[in-house]
Amino acid sequence: QVQLVESGGGVVQAGGTLRLSCAASGIFYTINNMAWYRQAPVKQRELVAVVTSGGTTNYADSVKGRFTISRDNAKNTVLLQMNSLKPEDTAVYYCYTRSRYGPGSREFDDWGQGTQVTVSS
Repeated sequence: QVQLVESGGGVVQAGGTLRLSCAASGIFYTINNMAWYRQAPVKQRELVAVVTSGGTTNYADSVKGRFTISRDNAKNTVLLQMNSLKPEDTAVYYCYTRSRYGPGSREFDDWGQGTQVTVSS
């Protein structure tokens, strides 16, 4: 099973920057996709950015050009660099992984506890 610990949330003014970090630990075979999701009050959780084990990335249209996702496979970490933050980026951000716990096992989804990002106008 994968345990995910996030850090880096906080309060920032519009136009500012934050960097979120997520470290994966536990017993697993491979981590395939690593991603960041977010959930604002009274809204559904949405995908922000995803990076595959091969380094392919994909972003929500709302963050393209402002956010950058990256991962370090050796350290099992994923980062989200957030620039030019807007008040509408305010949400709880969750780290996510899809991994295999053993050779030939099915894929499992794991979530971090979430970290609050607040952007003031």
